[in-house]
Amino acid sequence: MKILKALGDDTRLRILNRISRGEICACELPRMVKISQPAVSQHLKVLLDAGLVMVREDGAKRLYSLSRKGKKILSEVSAW
Repeated sequence: MKILKALGDDTRLRILNRISRGEICACELPRMVKISQPAVSQHLKVLLDAGLVMVREDGAKRLYSLSRKGKKILSEVSAW
């Protein structure tokens, strides 16, 4: 159910598609998806809770990438 909730929002899909192109700092996403940093953080939390993305810290930066589960789900959704 968490996966469906995560994929049921257009903004989260845009964020997920951007992350699928390679690891990215959360600080870069607001400019790319044209929403505020707090909104990006809320969407990333939903994606993390669903297991679709992973996060790693590099100093003060939080870098996001697709999890194995996220890659599988995204490829299946793209096939629809």
